[in-house]
Amino acid sequence: MSQYIEINPYSSNKALLNEIVEALQSGKVIAYPTDSGYALGCKMGLKKPLQQIKKIRNLDDKHNFTLICRDLSEISNYAKVDNSVYRLLKRATPGSYTFILPATSKVPALMLNKSKKTIGIRIPDHSVPLIITEALGEPLLSTTFILPNQDKVLIYAEEFANEPSAQLIDYILETDYCGYEPTTVVDMTEMPAKILRTGSGDPTIFQ
Repeated sequence: MSQYIEINPYSSNKALLNEIVEALQSGKVIAYPTDSGYALGCKMGLKKPLQQIKKIRNLDDKHNFTLICRDLSEISNYAKVDNSVYRLLKRATPGSYTFILPATSKVPALMLNKSKKTIGIRIPDHSVPLIITEALGEPLLSTTFILPNQDKVLIYAEEFANEPSAQLIDYILETDYCGYEPTTVVDMTEMPAKILRTGSGDPTIFQ
């Protein structure tokens, strides 16, 4: 059964954050609010929680998982970024965008898009994922929480509380704000950038 945690995005509760971090480090899956709806997250590099997330969303090996990063300097550890890409990232972050980029060797192979060796990168404009990654000390492996055969991101915890797959979620975080549209997904493996999905992030800055 999932454990519900109410988290205050405006006040850091060290005991609560420590509980969340310990859960992630032990291989637990969390559902958490972002500026683009709910997302599923786990510690990167762990096989079991990654398989749980794949099962919840019915994902295959071609899916681009995302790393939630704290800032631009952290991105270069996990994705290959040249000057032109960096300038665009600087304009668009933090924000409701997911950037598809070539992965570096620091990204565990089990997280990669198997055919393209790419990874999603994101710096959200929402304090909850940012304080979690700060406390964790590394990016959070993540994917938008969209149920199989649906195209709308979940925006309320009660929307998925009764789903059979909810039993695979160990912790559900709740707060007073959650975005209601998914991210705009931008493929930046080649320039010019290509919009793969239009969401809440303004796509015109890449056109």
